Amino acid sequence: MAQAALPEPDPAPLATPQPTEPSFDVLRWHDEPWTAQLALDLLPVTNGPKVEVLSGSVIVTPHAGYDHQDAELDLAYLLKQAARRAKLWLYIETNVVSGDDLFIPDIVVLNVPGGGRTTMDIRHAVLLGEIVSPRNRRKDVIDRPREYAAVGVPFFLRVDLRNRVPTIALFELTEGEYRPVAAAAAGSSFVMREPFDFSVDPAELLGDEAPVEESATGEG
Repeated sequence: MAQAALPEPDPAPLATPQPTEPSFDVLRWHDEPWTAQLALDLLPVTNGPKVEVLSGSVIVTPHAGYDHQDAELDLAYLLKQAARRAKLWLYIETNVVSGDDLFIPDIVVLNVPGGGRTTMDIRHAVLLGEIVSPRNRRKDVIDRPREYAAVGVPFFLRVDLRNRVPTIALFELTEGEYRPVAAAAAGSSFVMREPFDFSVDPAELLGDEAPVEESATGEG
């Protein structure tokens, strides 16, 4: 008499894949809220897109256009010299941690040096700056300053390149909100006294004119 076949055991549940080294593949399977520390532990260091964390979500932003990069480099070079005279340290696109959030501002001015570090707590930020990108205008003009103000960053700097006419505005935290204290457009002098002395004609932040055939569609 033939024996009845025994039922096959249920297969073991599939284990959540664990990366052997930091990889963007983790974004496909990690379904828990993200934190700054998780992103720093699980995602690779990149010179490509910005990878930030806000309210439990990872935000990946590609590099902005050539005008943005041009202005960022020129402004950072000029600002850094003025900041060092005031014993402050300036960096561009570095990791700033605020609780579980991870920000990468375009301009970062700290009251301590960042040498040897991967991240810096936002409490050391004296000034954070953003260069407005056309595709992220709300983030740079509304969201980020509101987030920086909420955690007490004393100063916020905004650079706008709309229509390739650069403007710079400085805001100071007053009663929990940023209030404008200095502003100027290309062709005039932007002058600030705090958190350090600095002046520049915003026109200096853009280089050569865009080629005629690309100027209508090229991104700033």
